[in-house]
Amino acid sequence: MATKNIDDMSFLDHLEDLRWHLIRATLGVLIAATLAFIFKKFIFDTIIFGPTQMDFPTYKGLCKMSNLIGINDTTFCADKFPFIIQNRTVAGQFSAHIWTSIYAGFILAFPYVLHQLWSFVSPGLRPNERKNSRGFLVASSLLFFLGVLFGYYIVTPLSINFLANYTVSENISNEFDVSSVIAIVRSSAIASGFVFELPIIIYFLTKAGLVTPAFLKKYRKYALVIVLILAAIITPPDIASQVIVAIPILILYQVSIYISAIVLRREKRRQSKT
Repeated sequence: MATKNIDDMSFLDHLEDLRWHLIRATLGVLIAATLAFIFKKFIFDTIIFGPTQMDFPTYKGLCKMSNLIGINDTTFCADKFPFIIQNRTVAGQFSAHIWTSIYAGFILAFPYVLHQLWSFVSPGLRPNERKNSRGFLVASSLLFFLGVLFGYYIVTPLSINFLANYTVSENISNEFDVSSVIAIVRSSAIASGFVFELPIIIYFLTKAGLVTPAFLKKYRKYALVIVLILAAIITPPDIASQVIVAIPILILYQVSIYISAIVLRREKRRQSKT
């Protein structure tokens, strides 16, 4: 499609431009998903099923920490989890392979997807706004991947450890379906990735004049409640796990307040010069 001046573009031209950006973003995800599909042994045995093995780094670290404070009888130091992973449908493993590859493709191609969306939005911004948002792609991608790692190495193992060892009766044996295990890993990683985008969201909300540092400080106690509810949703129902998840989210909220203050200060400085 020939490049047009944004001021000369009609509504249909904008829709056409958006369509091509979405097509390119989808192709990026599909290419990354194809790579994930090919390397299925690494994706499943190492990544997906990694947190189901007691030699996973998180369990080793928590076991050592427990021993240091004198707690030796802990599930983090067990030899193996008391469950097996099974597939109960004819096409279950193939479906799991396809969908896991797609989600892995989205995670891997996230910077490219973000780049395509930004390429659609940025022409509508003023030159100074584009200049001030120069590090948007790098910061957003970095925060997303940090969130994914946090979800994978913290939220996922805490969830699996708690749920695998939780029992209402000794007469019940845990035989987890493969889709259920994949869902825990997927939801914990991707949800944490998007939660870590909070500073970026606050940046743009402040630029749009929808939030201010004073507003964020005033409603900090309500944000604390929301954070605890969010932590309860994405973690198992034990206090320790919820606190571990809530701490980085609260830190991100505090960082967001500072970012909002910086943005507001720059806006006031720019307005005073004009």
